Amino acid sequence: MATKGNKRAVRQVAKAARRHPKAAIAVVVILVVLIAVGAVLYFKVDKVHDAVNELINKQTASTDVASTSEQSGGSGTSDLDGTQQGGTSQPGQGQASSSGDQGGLDSGGQGGSTPPKATTYGDKDLSFHFLELGNNYTGDSTYIKAGDVDILIDAGSRQNSAATIAEYVDKYCTDGKLEYVIATHAHQDHIEGFTNTSKNLGIFGRYECETIIEFAKTNQKLKTQKGNNTLYGNYVEARNNEVAAGAKVYTALECWNNENGAKRTYELGEGMSMTVLYQRYYEETSSTENDYSVCVLFNHGDKYYLFTGDLEGKGEASLAEHNALPEVILYKAGHHGSKTSSKEELLSVIKPQIVCVCCCAGSVEYTQEKNNTFPTQEFIDRIAPYTDRVYVTTIGTISYNDTKGKYEDVGFASMNGNITVLSSGGNVTVGCSNNDTLLKDTDWFKANRTCPTAWQTAPPG
Repeated sequence: MATKGNKRAVRQVAKAARRHPKAAIAVVVILVVLIAVGAVLYFKVDKVHDAVNELINKQTASTDVASTSEQSGGSGTSDLDGTQQGGTSQPGQGQASSSGDQGGLDSGGQGGSTPPKATTYGDKDLSFHFLELGNNYTGDSTYIKAGDVDILIDAGSRQNSAATIAEYVDKYCTDGKLEYVIATHAHQDHIEGFTNTSKNLGIFGRYECETIIEFAKTNQKLKTQKGNNTLYGNYVEARNNEVAAGAKVYTALECWNNENGAKRTYELGEGMSMTVLYQRYYEETSSTENDYSVCVLFNHGDKYYLFTGDLEGKGEASLAEHNALPEVILYKAGHHGSKTSSKEELLSVIKPQIVCVCCCAGSVEYTQEKNNTFPTQEFIDRIAPYTDRVYVTTIGTISYNDTKGKYEDVGFASMNGNITVLSSGGNVTVGCSNNDTLLKDTDWFKANRTCPTAWQTAPPG
């Protein structure tokens, strides 16, 4: 009900309006405009509020899904039937690293985003150790010390190589724990040292392995026709035993897609990280096991170090296409310096400064054609324009068997021996257990290879 004061105010307003009609009209117009503006602002704020709430709800839902995925314990293990257990996310979605690093390499055929890069080297060193394997068979095993983190990539070339690898690793890894183990692909010269026998423990039997990253596909069978384990079956059995003891295992594709608890980029310490790269054969079938190789990029500050397993030409082209690869300080020669790897499509992008070859130089294990023994002439010719700083772990001794009409491997010795590439405070150095002689300056090279033009003008190392 209107009060006497309100009635009096109304009468006074009406009286003023009769005396000043133009002013009254102006006031009414102003009030109408203010009311209209207020209404517009109200509805706009309401829409903004709705949009903010929608964004928050989406973020919450995303976080809940990620949390559920990690809590579910989905570790991407391979069952003994060889079926990979994991998600089906496709590459090229440009997800950020689960580690929180926004510098991951994205796919999509446009080179991706900038690779992980730190502004500091921290107070810890990063070192790469390319190991001899205790026999005359070519194979891979690289131990990496990243501050307090211990990493092993591959464990070739034979089961008894595990003892040789462990003897070296134990000088640096004093707690019996490998934080990360990477099995690049299912070939004997890369995985047999992981397996256990009744007489000799493999790497999985000797160390506590926290996280295992492995190939996403394989053509290998688990059982022979007689029902016995194949070499790959032995690897799966040893790996599964490690999982039962608490290890987490992911495929390279799971890492790339940041799914099931896996990460694309793993932080190793201040200024140090390890990124799993994408290449097409994580998803496509290949006729060669080599193409399934897990590819990894390490960085220490603004310096980069690339590992591609035994990836061959088409896979290397895919690697260069789907990742914003930087120029690298170190490149572990693909496929032991084979003619099928280290193609120009990759080399022209990464422009390596140091190349380490894990092989038994000149061994006829795979071929009688001397130019195609590791490291091959074609590999050398392609690497030469980029660097002459090429090191090789081991040299083989061969002899011609008249009865069999072919060369045979009869022994081995250190070429450079165990090769260590050390990144410390921005400085990178190379040290070898036997000698620091560059490949081009070795007697083996002079007797068995043709020196490329680019190396003919280079001074001795």
